[in-house]
Amino acid sequence: MAQDTWTKSQSAKSTILIPVFIPAAVVMLLLVIGTAVNPEAAGDLFGDVLNFITDTFGWFYMLAVAIFLLFIIVLAFSPYGSIKLGPDHGEAQYKFIDWFAMLFSAGYGIALLFFGVAEPVLHFASPPVSEPQTIAAAKEAMQIAYFHWGFHIWAIFAVVGLSLAYFSFRHGLPLSMRSTLYPLIGDKIYGPIGHTVDVFAVLGTLFGLATSLGLSVAQINTGLNYLLPDIIPINTTVQVIAIAIVTALALISVLAGMDKGVKRLSILNMALATLLMLFVFMVGPTVFILNAFMENTGSYLGNIVERTFSLQAYQLSDWISNWTLFIFAWTIAWAPFVGLFIAKISRGRTIREFVFGVMLVPTFFTFFWFAVFGDTALHMIMVDGYTSLISAVEDNQAIALFKLLEHLPLTQLMSSIAVLLIITFFVTSSDSGSLVIDSLAAGGRSDTPWWQRTFWVVTEGVVAAVLLVAGGLTALQTAAIVSALPFAIIILIAIFGMWRALKIEGHRNESLVNDNHLPPHLLKPSAWRARIDYITEQPSKAQVLDYIKAVIVPSMEQVAEKFAENGWDTKVSFDDMNDRAILEIERADNVEFWYEVRLSENETPEYYQDQPKSLLQDHEHRAQVYLRRGSQTYDLYGYHSESVINDIIDQFEKYLHFLNVSPDSLPWRMQEHDDDITLEQDQDRLVDK
Repeated sequence: MAQDTWTKSQSAKSTILIPVFIPAAVVMLLLVIGTAVNPEAAGDLFGDVLNFITDTFGWFYMLAVAIFLLFIIVLAFSPYGSIKLGPDHGEAQYKFIDWFAMLFSAGYGIALLFFGVAEPVLHFASPPVSEPQTIAAAKEAMQIAYFHWGFHIWAIFAVVGLSLAYFSFRHGLPLSMRSTLYPLIGDKIYGPIGHTVDVFAVLGTLFGLATSLGLSVAQINTGLNYLLPDIIPINTTVQVIAIAIVTALALISVLAGMDKGVKRLSILNMALATLLMLFVFMVGPTVFILNAFMENTGSYLGNIVERTFSLQAYQLSDWISNWTLFIFAWTIAWAPFVGLFIAKISRGRTIREFVFGVMLVPTFFTFFWFAVFGDTALHMIMVDGYTSLISAVEDNQAIALFKLLEHLPLTQLMSSIAVLLIITFFVTSSDSGSLVIDSLAAGGRSDTPWWQRTFWVVTEGVVAAVLLVAGGLTALQTAAIVSALPFAIIILIAIFGMWRALKIEGHRNESLVNDNHLPPHLLKPSAWRARIDYITEQPSKAQVLDYIKAVIVPSMEQVAEKFAENGWDTKVSFDDMNDRAILEIERADNVEFWYEVRLSENETPEYYQDQPKSLLQDHEHRAQVYLRRGSQTYDLYGYHSESVINDIIDQFEKYLHFLNVSPDSLPWRMQEHDDDITLEQDQDRLVDK
């Protein structure tokens, strides 16, 4: 109840982090004003900048993405894969199907609808290497589509999301990009360096979203024109109106919250997308799709290394800039949004679960999506003679999906479902993106007031509309690619920081495993009869709570008193809200030891079920030990004071041993976020600083 009261008191109070909000808002305002005043000049400038960035830094984008993929694969198969994104006793926040639906909808559902048919057809008509409109061109087209939307894309999202989830949920740092630098610069993340990183993250997210929304409204406009040709034309005015309407829908979803708004929309997205895909699979060339899916997947895996490092250095062509570099840079720019959103919904999963869930499931769903839509389109062209599809797509990429559905049964119905799906994906990207930008601009907090979330939803729509008016897709591409350049550097630094943090955690785990202290209850042989009595009885909640107050707290006070005599800073406290006793021992900035005994409730074990109903309780109650890293799984109830004191000292010695064997941990203190303290309360220090 106290926590709910605290949250409600924050409902209208500003949580804006001024050093992040002001620079990001100023850059966006200048961009919007400059573009609106002279759209033609802005469009020319965007084109020049786009050419310069892709020509000069194309190699860097490709190398960075290769490093991201290699890092995430190595991490998944390393011993660090078993580490949880949260306390060791934490559980996954969302069921797998809900988790997958949200991360996929936020990831690139819009892109699949836009490029699922268009990209294979365009590559088939104008391949970078093969002869156009041949079998070789068809194979190359599908390999390129798989490469653009396969493991590399999700590796970018996974690296950012994993870093954020690890540092926030495991170590109690703000859920913000600045936290990934903590192992390298310590508390300086709360200063100008951290603010700058978050500013780049806000801008990258905003421009990446603007690119996605620009593609979406073009396809929405095209779909509505296809369904209602005499009523709705294809022009910028209609697209701006579409942005306004969908922004309003996104605002409703944002104000509804994560579970009521974003999660429900994401599940609806996945249901509609699966329905559309299965329909095309069943009524299309089913056997051909299955054969092509297997062959395309094998070709992709067999050529993944060569394509990863291919920049077409010996070909005088802008193909690589218009396609591969744009897609990868767009993804990097969008990574703060998708990564932070994935992190938000991944608390409690292990690193290995996270990597496999984010990398494998969406990737193979994507491969099958392209096999269904892309190979169906190629089959129509090569076998059925529907060659006019090529010219239609070359004239307007957004119409590709609808031209495909035109040659299948139930055209009007399925085209209507496709338009609805594009709109719901659009709304999901807009609302979840706005929540992420809002959180970044507030220093990682999620308890922001409604008016702040409203500001970012509206701002995102305005930026997308202005850039669309100024230069169409070129303006949106340029904004994404330019903002991706500094952020790619930040992600590389974050990778190094996370690897260092994991090495430190490995040292700590090793120090705990190698400790040879006897369990506390064996230190006093005469106590074994009493221990059996305590183990075999079923203590009530009141009994365990009285024990914590009568035995644990005085034992902690004795330890604290002795450490204080030796010059250490100590504190003993009792948290009435969570029924826990806490001992803190500190020295300077290097040692911060935390020992807690908490009243925990678990389901009553089966071996108590044969007790008389008058004695049987609904729950088993324990005096459970917790350290910074989470629950230690053992129960202290019934220990004598001397045994409790020895257990505290044992855990403290293990902690010091960890610091000794891991000097790299300084100045970074390996702290874990307390599962019962809200992240927002823990992040108040960022605002204070």
